[in-house]
Amino acid sequence: MRPIAHPPTPSWKAETRESFRIAGPLALANLLQMLTYAIDVMFIARLGADELAASALTIAVFGLIVWSLQALTGAVAPIMSAELGARGPALRPVRRAMRMAMWLSLIVSIFGMGLCALAGPLMRTTGQEAHITELAVSYMNVMLWSVTPMVLAGVLRSYVSTLGRPIFATLITAIGIGVNALGNWVFIFGNLGAPEMGLPGAAVATFITSLAIVAMYAAFIRFDPRLHRYHIMGFFWRPDWARFKDIVRIGTPISITIIAEAGVFGAAAFLMGRIGGLELAAHTLALNLAAFAFQVPFGVGQAATIRVGYFFGARDAVGMARAGWTSVAMGTGFMVLTCAAMVFTPEALLSVYIDPFDPANEELVSLAIGFLLIAAAFQLVDAVQAVAAGALRGLQDTRIPMWIAIFSYWVPGFGLAAGLGLYTPLAGTGVWLGLATGLAFAAVLLLHRWKNREKLGLTTRAA
Repeated sequence: MRPIAHPPTPSWKAETRESFRIAGPLALANLLQMLTYAIDVMFIARLGADELAASALTIAVFGLIVWSLQALTGAVAPIMSAELGARGPALRPVRRAMRMAMWLSLIVSIFGMGLCALAGPLMRTTGQEAHITELAVSYMNVMLWSVTPMVLAGVLRSYVSTLGRPIFATLITAIGIGVNALGNWVFIFGNLGAPEMGLPGAAVATFITSLAIVAMYAAFIRFDPRLHRYHIMGFFWRPDWARFKDIVRIGTPISITIIAEAGVFGAAAFLMGRIGGLELAAHTLALNLAAFAFQVPFGVGQAATIRVGYFFGARDAVGMARAGWTSVAMGTGFMVLTCAAMVFTPEALLSVYIDPFDPANEELVSLAIGFLLIAAAFQLVDAVQAVAAGALRGLQDTRIPMWIAIFSYWVPGFGLAAGLGLYTPLAGTGVWLGLATGLAFAAVLLLHRWKNREKLGLTTRAA
């Protein structure tokens, strides 16, 4: 049998173009997803402060569960990329990987729904107000039904992106915003003949939107010739336990990494709450802006996983290097822009949430601007660690990066945040310095591992 001929390694210019073609739509889809959550807040806020607080508690739990499960099942992306690089179009290997990823999404969704059902006891244990907890439980009891379609949608998003159609993820997310807004208007306030459900109505809107998103992915896959040729639903009942184990092996460390990172930022909020309510409010404003900017390098990191994974499958060391370093440059380059905005125009950024020139907000704005200056610094290291982690996932290297993340976020990161925040006059500024330190450690260690990938044997793929 003749050896498979692979396309030549793309030039730096060509690789930049290919990486941007994938990263651009994915980053935009991430930003649109943030907008979806913002629309929920806009509608729920009209119900009152109690409902808004209850929804915040619910989303904090629900979001972490869904995000971690999507990270677990999203490990199918580097597996499919490697198969395409090794023997494209790799119809059977890609179909089997997708089949097992969808199996896994259905299995872990049951586990995720069970965790969501424990939100009430968790809130009571942590001392939340009784009436807020009651509202949150009524919201979560409906929200938990969205776990399955959301995790499944994440798998389908990985599929269309890996197969070169990331723009579909952007279009579907954009349409989902409209469906969600309409659903909120109908079910929260009882319009168009629907019952007025209040806060649970927002959860109904989320469930309908998640079903609509899965249906749209199915339609795009069915009618796009490139996506349909893989027949991912073919022989759906047939197991491939080796491939199932591969997804779990690669995906579990990614999921734990997500929990570690999200957990340290959640813990930082509790530290701020101990320091003072005003500091917590300023922290929330600054962190929301930083999180919004982070969606771009996060999308670039997702693209790096796909591009590096392709060359990993092709056993093309030069291609892996170019794909990874191109993505690092793209992600960091964008964050230079957001860093400049936080340093030179912080009031303009804060005006998205509050009036920064209102005398009543003077102290809040002063604190938030101080936090934004530190956020400007950690924007760069945050981009590096996100993209480097994505590139390493393309090499199917996730276990050591998981330990790097846990150590970086919780030892120098949270340790310094707690020490400076609670035991020095730096207070809230100390918390942010700790967060920045944790991200910097992660960036340096992950980038060092990426740089030494060949010495560590990470670029060698078994036959």
